[in-house]
Amino acid sequence: MSDFALPVPAKRWRVGRLLPYLLSLPSLLVCVGIVIPFVASAIYSLQRYNLAFPTGRAFIGFGNYISFLSDPSFWNTVEVSIIYTAATVGIELLLGLAIAMLLRERTFINNVISVVLMLPLMTAPALASLMWKLMTNPGFGVLSWAVSLIGLSNFKWASDPHTAMLTVVLVDIWVYTPFIMILLLAGLRSLPPAPFEAAQLDGVPGRFVFFRVTLPMLSPFIVTACLFRLLDSIQQFDIIYAMTQGGPGDSLMVFQVGAYLEFFQYTNVGRSAALLMVLWVITYFLSDRFVRQWHKLRERRQGHA
Repeated sequence: MSDFALPVPAKRWRVGRLLPYLLSLPSLLVCVGIVIPFVASAIYSLQRYNLAFPTGRAFIGFGNYISFLSDPSFWNTVEVSIIYTAATVGIELLLGLAIAMLLRERTFINNVISVVLMLPLMTAPALASLMWKLMTNPGFGVLSWAVSLIGLSNFKWASDPHTAMLTVVLVDIWVYTPFIMILLLAGLRSLPPAPFEAAQLDGVPGRFVFFRVTLPMLSPFIVTACLFRLLDSIQQFDIIYAMTQGGPGDSLMVFQVGAYLEFFQYTNVGRSAALLMVLWVITYFLSDRFVRQWHKLRERRQGHA
């Protein structure tokens, strides 16, 4: 039997040849798991397909998309999604950058504070929403009691269309600001110290160093943080649905919540799929622009280096 055994080098050669395929198998399975639902959604979005009227299913081409153009609820969804995304990403970027600048020095206290500030990020967004729902309860919520001390009695929070956006934005900021903070903090601590030491020796004002040295060198990290949060915010579902289910009325009807309600409440599969495809086009366009900008900033930084 040993005469017919495969030589050890040949065994290693075969294992080495198969190893890349074995290692890429999980990613291939993930791709298949993504492509199949995506293709199914694209097909459904071209149909008039309502589960309540299965006999009325028909191919209508871009009929669902064309109906969006004259549908006020669709444009309300676009407006609400843009406002929510701009508010959350903008405020979180400013807060994350400010906190990262404060914790830039590698000290024991700063390291402990950075770990403590990461705790909200470890909380599931849906659970965080339920916590905030209790804290903003008009009857016993601690935040309702706190704002009553400054004269804002009976503050409606998420139950009022005028303050619902503010409420969910506050929840999003509390949960995701640590994400931007930790990315920018890692970027700040990885910057070369030579330019800052030279500026300190020359007596350059701190404001000039921040705007002319720190921000340009940190720009790739800022773009990366914005890209991740932008794509996540515009696809937000769990915080808004757990807090208000898209209400009051349609004041918080973002894309994901609208598509969810179209499918599970109104059983309109075609319209739900069309909403998701519009969201995919928006996210693809935004990610493409941000990635292009990130490459430009990286090349510029390497050129200056």
